Amino acid sequence: MKKILLPFPIIILVILTSTLMAKAQQTVVFQASDGLEVTADLYVKGTDLPYIILLHQARYSRGEYREIAPKLVNLGYNCLAVDLRSGGEVNGVVNRTAMLAAGKRIPAEYYNAMSDVEGAIGYVKSKSDKPIVLWGSSYSASLALIAGAKNLRVAAIVAFSPGEYFDQPDFVSSKIGKLAIPVLALSSKAECQPVRELLSGVNPKLVSYYCPTDSGQHGSKALWQSNPSNGDYWMAITMFFSRLNKN
Repeated sequence: MKKILLPFPIIILVILTSTLMAKAQQTVVFQASDGLEVTADLYVKGTDLPYIILLHQARYSRGEYREIAPKLVNLGYNCLAVDLRSGGEVNGVVNRTAMLAAGKRIPAEYYNAMSDVEGAIGYVKSKSDKPIVLWGSSYSASLALIAGAKNLRVAAIVAFSPGEYFDQPDFVSSKIGKLAIPVLALSSKAECQPVRELLSGVNPKLVSYYCPTDSGQHGSKALWQSNPSNGDYWMAITMFFSRLNKN
């Protein structure tokens, strides 16, 4: 992806001073690749802008991004925060996809949620021909890496605390060696070395890492204002996005 020049200091100011806990502009429903109905929050700034697909961590919901998504919109992206079938409730937002899967007795282990990720990519494809950024948190960061290695419309990946969360050892690392797009990997301090090991088979020129100087946080909640070092994580995010080509 080609580099573009953005007013970086201005972007930093906008992102770090934006404290709006805005509701999603619209709650939408689409089908996973296996037909399950998936719920997501859609944040649209402009029809000509690319999308970030936001995936939550275990036991969570799309509510993980209620504080985060409006700030990403300020970076010039539309966002789709997805309820994956493996999840629960966070920030007062119930995971509707997980509830539906449970009611229908549909398997909802971590990897089963790949169908939801594929459905989200398909939904965004129907809305835009712009590049897609996949953003995952914990187990869904691993799903994002795997999906990004095989889907040509995915142009970049943000992976918060990815790991070998599935039953088979080296399951993730065995599927991501051919990744050919930029990746930003962030984590808590304790997770930094395991994350580097997970991504060791990926072209090092494509991977950027952020390791906090304090203990940090697991998953995307590292960006919440309740995390004392959230500003440092946001700086890493903003620098990464400033280098991406939105076309």
